[in-house]
Amino acid sequence: MKYLTGGMLALLAGISGTAMGDEGMWTLDHLPVQQIQQRYGFTPSAQWIDLVQHASVRLAEGCSGSFVSANGLVMTNHHCANGCLSQLSGKGRNYMDDGFVADRREDEAKCPTMEINQLDAITDVTARVNAATAGTHGAARMAAIRAIDSRIEQECIAGHASQWRCDVVSLYHGGRYALYRYRRYQDVRLVFAPEQGIAFFGGDPDNFNFPRYDMDVTFFRAYVDGKPASTPKFLKFSPQGPKAGQLTFVVGNPGSTQRETPWTALQAMRDNQLIPAWGRLSEMRGVLWDYSRRGSQQATAADDTLFGLDNSLKVYGGWLETLNDPAFAHRKQVQDQDLREWIAADAGRRQRFGDPWATLQQAEDRSHELATPYSVIEAGSGFASSLFKQARTLVRAAAERQKPDAERLPAYRDANLPALQQAVASTAAYDRDYDETTLAWSLEKMRQRLGSDAPFVHEVLGRQSPEQKAQALLTGSRLSDPAYREKLWQGGAAAIAASTDPMIVLARQIDPQARALRKQYEDEVVAPVTQASEAIAQARFARDGANSYPDATFSPRLSFGKVVGWNEAGKPVAPFTDIAGLYRRATGAAPYQLPDSWLKARAALDPATPMDFVTDNDIIGGNSGSPVIDQNGHAVGLIFDGNIHSLGGNFQYDGRQNRAVAVDTALLEQAIDKVYHLPRLARELDNGKL
Repeated sequence: MKYLTGGMLALLAGISGTAMGDEGMWTLDHLPVQQIQQRYGFTPSAQWIDLVQHASVRLAEGCSGSFVSANGLVMTNHHCANGCLSQLSGKGRNYMDDGFVADRREDEAKCPTMEINQLDAITDVTARVNAATAGTHGAARMAAIRAIDSRIEQECIAGHASQWRCDVVSLYHGGRYALYRYRRYQDVRLVFAPEQGIAFFGGDPDNFNFPRYDMDVTFFRAYVDGKPASTPKFLKFSPQGPKAGQLTFVVGNPGSTQRETPWTALQAMRDNQLIPAWGRLSEMRGVLWDYSRRGSQQATAADDTLFGLDNSLKVYGGWLETLNDPAFAHRKQVQDQDLREWIAADAGRRQRFGDPWATLQQAEDRSHELATPYSVIEAGSGFASSLFKQARTLVRAAAERQKPDAERLPAYRDANLPALQQAVASTAAYDRDYDETTLAWSLEKMRQRLGSDAPFVHEVLGRQSPEQKAQALLTGSRLSDPAYREKLWQGGAAAIAASTDPMIVLARQIDPQARALRKQYEDEVVAPVTQASEAIAQARFARDGANSYPDATFSPRLSFGKVVGWNEAGKPVAPFTDIAGLYRRATGAAPYQLPDSWLKARAALDPATPMDFVTDNDIIGGNSGSPVIDQNGHAVGLIFDGNIHSLGGNFQYDGRQNRAVAVDTALLEQAIDKVYHLPRLARELDNGKL
C-alpha cells in the first residue's frame, strides 16, 4: 500500500477528532488512528490496515465485498448478485427466487457482466491535477481535467488494462486528488445464493427497518486464467459473530455523500433531480408491477428492476425528508454564511477565493434549464431499453476509440475499455417483451417531458406512436445476439457506419444532439460547479485544516463504531435479532413467507443463534456487501442495509439513531451447515482455503 508522503502527510497528521460520535468514512491512507485508540484502546497497525485493504473488494456495478478465503472466495449481499442471478436464470430456472448452489467447483457459473476490483495502491496526484487545470474555466477546464486524468491513468495501467483499473478520484470536492489503482477480476463465478424469500425476508415493509431477519448473502469466486484466484490476504470467517458493545469496522465503497455540499447545490439537487426522479421512478414501478402480474416469466424479468426501484424510492424519500427539513436547511445556510464572512473579512482571501457561491447559483440556474433535456436525451431516461444501451455503447465506442485517449469521454478511455467490452459481449439472457414494455413507456415519457412539438420528439418518433416505435426498433434489431455485438465492436467505426440495424441507426442519429447537450451541460454546469466547489473546499481547508474525512466517492473507505441499538419513540431497540424471532415473524404469506428449506430445517437450528445486528458504523449506499470486521481482522458480519434514520446520511450523520444493519456470521455458519448442507463451502470458510 502506498501512503501519502511529505507535506500532505504533515497536513493530515493532526486529525483532532472533531467528528461527532463515530462519524466518518475515512480513506485507507488517512485513518484517524489516534481517535480510534482514544475511544476504543485499539491502534490499527500498518499490517492490519494492509490486510483490510487487500481483503476488501469493490463490485464494479455498485456494491462492496470481501475475500474470505485464499482461493478467491468473495462474500457479498444477495441483492448485489441480483443482476447475475437474473442473467443466469431462464428456461424454467429462477435463481433469484430459488437460489443457486454449486455442489462442485466445476458447477460455479460465470456471471456475464460482473467485475471485481481489489485496491492495490493510493497515490496523491493533487499537485499534477492542479498544475494542469490552473487558470482554466468552462470548456477549457473540462478538457484539461480529461487530459490529465487520461495521462495519469495511462501511466498507471502501463498497457495492462485487462489487469489494472485506475481511477483519478476527486476528494474534498476537488481539494485533493488521488489515484486509486485496482487489480481487476473479470472472471467472476457464482458459488452460492440463498432463496429470495430468506435473503429479502420482510420485503419492502422491513426494508430500512429493524428488527430484521434476513440472510442477505451471496458467495462468488474470482478466477484468473481459468483457475481460482490466489488471494492470500483474506478475512478469516468468525463462526461466533460479534458481541454487544464490541468495536467494529466496516470497509467498503460508499457511493456518494453530500455532507460538505453548499445549500445552493443541495437545493438545486432537490428541485432539479430528486423530485422529478421520484415521480418518474414511481410511475415506472407501477408499469413494471403491472407487467410482473402477467405471469411467472414476466415476474422473473422484472424482479431485479422492481427491487431496485423500491429501494431507490425509499432512499429518495429519506433524502427529500432531510432536504425539506427547515432546521437542516437553516444549519447548512449558517455554515455557508460563516465561511463566506470569513473569506470576505480579508482582502487576500477575497482575492484568492472570490465568491464561489455566486458562481454556484448561476450554474444551478442553468442546470434547471438543461436538466430535463439532458436527462431524456443524454442520460438516457427517454430510451429505457437494454438494446438501446448496447447500441449507444457501440456507436460511441467506435467514435471515441479513434481519438487520442486524453480527448475521449471518460467511460471510453483505455483504462475503462475492458469493462465496456465485457458488457458488449455479455451472454446474459434477453427478454424481448420486457424490453419492449420499458422502451415504449420511456418513449411516451420522452414525448410528455419534451413536448409533442419538440423537434427531437418528431425526429425520434416520426408519425409512429411510442408503442409502434418500440416494436419496430426491437423487431428489426439483431443486438440481442452477443456475437453480432462483438462483430460491431471489432469492426469499429466502419462497421457502425455501415450498419442498418434500427437500434444502431437510432443511436447514430441522435448522438450528435446528445453529445452537444452533454458538452453544453458540462461547460455551463459541471465545470463551474466543480470549480466553485473546489474554491469552497480550499477555503474550508485554509480555515479549519484537513481534520475530517472527504465525501464518499465509491472508493474504499473505513468506518469504525460498535454494536449498539438505539431508542425509538422512547423505547430501546435491541442490537440483535435471533432465529427464534424469524420463525415468530413468519406468517406463511409474502413477504413473510419462509422458503421450504427453512421450514424443513427448523428443528435442527438453535433458536438462540443471532441473525442480524446493528452498529453505529457510518455507512451509505454502496456499502452493501461490506464486511463487518473485528479488531483481529476477522469477518463477524455482513452489511446489507441501514435503518430508516440512516437515509438522511447522505447529508448528515446522527450517531444517536443512524444504524448499519448486518447479517451475523453465526447465522451464516449455521445456515450453510444445517439448512443448505454445503460441506464444501463450510470447509472453505472454516479453513480459509479450498
